[in-house]
Amino acid sequence: MALSVTLSLALSSCSNGGPGGSVGSGTGESGEPGREAAATSASPTPSQTYPLSSAPAVIPAVRTHEPARGPGWRPEPGAGVVVAKGSEELADEGRLLAGELKIAYRGTAAARPGDVELALSGSPATPSAAPSATPEAGGPESYTVVTADRRVRISGPAEAGVFYGTRTLKQAVRSGGAMPEGVVRDAPDRPQRGLMVDIARKYFTAGWIEDRLREMADLKLNQLGLHFSDDQGFRIASDTHPDIVSREHLTKAEVRRILELADSLHITVIPELDSPGHLGAVLAKNPQLQLKDAAGSPVRGAIDIGNPASARLVDELLKEYAGLFKGAYWHLGGDEYQALTRQNPEASFPALAALARQEYGPQGRIQDLATAWVNDRGAVLRPLGRKLMAWNDGFFRGGQVSVDKDIQVEYWTGKEIGARPPVEYLEEGRPVVNVNDEYLYYVLGEPNEFHYPTGQRIYEQWTPLVLRGTQPVPEKYSGQILGGRFAIWCDLSQAQTQEQIAQGIALPLAATAQKVWDPRTPTRSWQDFRTLAGKVSG
Repeated sequence: MALSVTLSLALSSCSNGGPGGSVGSGTGESGEPGREAAATSASPTPSQTYPLSSAPAVIPAVRTHEPARGPGWRPEPGAGVVVAKGSEELADEGRLLAGELKIAYRGTAAARPGDVELALSGSPATPSAAPSATPEAGGPESYTVVTADRRVRISGPAEAGVFYGTRTLKQAVRSGGAMPEGVVRDAPDRPQRGLMVDIARKYFTAGWIEDRLREMADLKLNQLGLHFSDDQGFRIASDTHPDIVSREHLTKAEVRRILELADSLHITVIPELDSPGHLGAVLAKNPQLQLKDAAGSPVRGAIDIGNPASARLVDELLKEYAGLFKGAYWHLGGDEYQALTRQNPEASFPALAALARQEYGPQGRIQDLATAWVNDRGAVLRPLGRKLMAWNDGFFRGGQVSVDKDIQVEYWTGKEIGARPPVEYLEEGRPVVNVNDEYLYYVLGEPNEFHYPTGQRIYEQWTPLVLRGTQPVPEKYSGQILGGRFAIWCDLSQAQTQEQIAQGIALPLAATAQKVWDPRTPTRSWQDFRTLAGKVSG
């Protein structure tokens, strides 16, 4: 006599998965849904019920989970991944998930018991899907996962959301062996969530970068910044100026492979060709463009912004790499221009001071020339459809020229000369992304009082509102803070190997992913989070 199983979605009971909802899915002590029920199947019974499920154990934690009674879903022989009719563009996501779960991919075939179905919102639901399968209205990264009747349906308004739903399923299987019964509705709190890597000071292989992309994707991070030019190196091949390229560098073919993988994982790669500072590698082959002070001494990394040839050189590089990096975002840099770190810039650089007065009147200063430089570089890229960003210490108080209002502030420090508190940028109405060096900076060799972050402080103390130091800005500015990025800086490039860096950033990156997806105080303890991270990674 076959075991009769009664499943019922408890839609009237809704639990908040919250950050770090409880592990498991209606498990017994064994930790496997239905094991205790299966143990009794030798004695036939007319029906079998299951305890209410718990939220899937994943990073970042799902925001809401409606519990239900049932065995959940696990990959079993005969299971497959299918794509709903009308959602054929999800084929890549389907093939990837099938490979990860080691089950078949069957294209647009009708979903069967044991299957996972992917669908864009509006695609016809499988007849047996629960009424709550229709996703709530949400942004392109939102998704719904319905687990019932021994099958799973992942849906969302766009490919990115469905992809994130597949990450939730993959992690749930890794952490608990199964996707719990019930309904997950999930969406990120912030649109920009990422990792930045300084590949200029230290060479990283293409394979290492690709591994980070896969790690990021599983954590639902959607931006990878590549800082590829600095005083110590220029790390991507150039056709227009091949002489400036470091011996160890990425070929354009390798970069295209990285970009193709990133696109398949719904990650945007953000290139950064920093200027007018941090150009030492470029200036080593173009010394005639290096800034010199009143004593005739060259200034490390600083290009002479008063020389029109300087702009021509940098613009040629920007246009070249804009043809390679075709994503929506571009980082202009703009930070630490050494002419402006002197106690009296106008006295130290009289030629620039004179040009500033000529261009902007008697009150014109060198900071106005530096600001105009950033705006001019933005003017090169804006017609190409790029959204622009620059470091906060390139946005100066006062002056005759202001950074264009559409250039996003990457807030990293309050230690610079003339440091401006974050609220000043927010009061100007500027969009800001949080790269707070107190929490989110992994600086090789730990110079200048930096310490490798463990992840615990990020997890327990940091939120996107904590832009500088440890204090949050007022909640009223939350809508202007678009997200956050964890940053690897290679100041002492030989302090760690690629492998050590990957190991060192794993937990801090997972903690960052949790807090940019859902900045609420996590309910899972740090120790439990660490344990879970070990289960879902890889």
